[in-house]
Amino acid sequence: MWSTFFMTDEEGRTIGPGAPGMSAAAAPGAGQGAGGLANLMTGRSTFGGNKRRRTTSTGPVMSEAQEGKIKLAFFVAIVGVVLTVLGVGTEFWVELAPAKNFYNNQTCLTAHYGLWKGCTKTLWVADIDPDRESCGPAELPGESNCTFFKFFTTGENAVIFQKTTQKNLNVAAAMLALFSLFLMVMGAICITMSLSKEILFFLKPASVCFVLSGVLVLLSLMVFHQSVLAFLASDHTVPLHHELSWSVSCVGCAGAVLIVGGVLFLLLALPYSPWQRCLPHKDSSS
Repeated sequence: MWSTFFMTDEEGRTIGPGAPGMSAAAAPGAGQGAGGLANLMTGRSTFGGNKRRRTTSTGPVMSEAQEGKIKLAFFVAIVGVVLTVLGVGTEFWVELAPAKNFYNNQTCLTAHYGLWKGCTKTLWVADIDPDRESCGPAELPGESNCTFFKFFTTGENAVIFQKTTQKNLNVAAAMLALFSLFLMVMGAICITMSLSKEILFFLKPASVCFVLSGVLVLLSLMVFHQSVLAFLASDHTVPLHHELSWSVSCVGCAGAVLIVGGVLFLLLALPYSPWQRCLPHKDSSS
């Protein structure tokens, strides 16, 4: 007794019983389908395959060794960014102090300020080092009073110890610091894109951003020092001892670190190794 089998195609239409030679003719196709399914299950399909690095038209892709070097240089630049934020955001750029016995023998007054605000602090003379002639340092415990400068709002100068600040120089120093922070953000974006896209092209603009930001940070430091000198020369009624504080040290180190980081990115962006050009390998025969 013969059994009749009906088949349906992909669109759901019924196909009549297969001819005796149909099974033999369909066998090769079935083998190919099974082979394709096996390849798909094992991840070796024609459009899958092993993972390869992308090749783009914007420039050569980076190797794993280059990626590690870029991350190391990026860490150096991040250290410079952190030092810059720490220095710019604090008010310990310069400390001002009259003689510790200028007002009375019990308390004395010291002051310190940065780019955005200034603080005055009352200290006990008994807490000060006997060998120190001026009041301070500002880290000693005491009553502190801090106010933001009005350079950026009403345009007024600040008066500290009867001396007047120079708002033009202070504003210029602050603007240079802010623009340097903007360049750091742009450089960090370029490095992030370079690592995510695996393209060396973005290292060049990142190098320019970090080097310029380091130069602007150092330039902001120089402008601020000139503003301090102009501030001290505005009045001579109260003799003051002044010294640059730890915020300036952070900013100075940050400028140097940012420039070093930018130079490292520039070296990594070169199509050849500068060490091989400067120190070529000599053949054993020579």
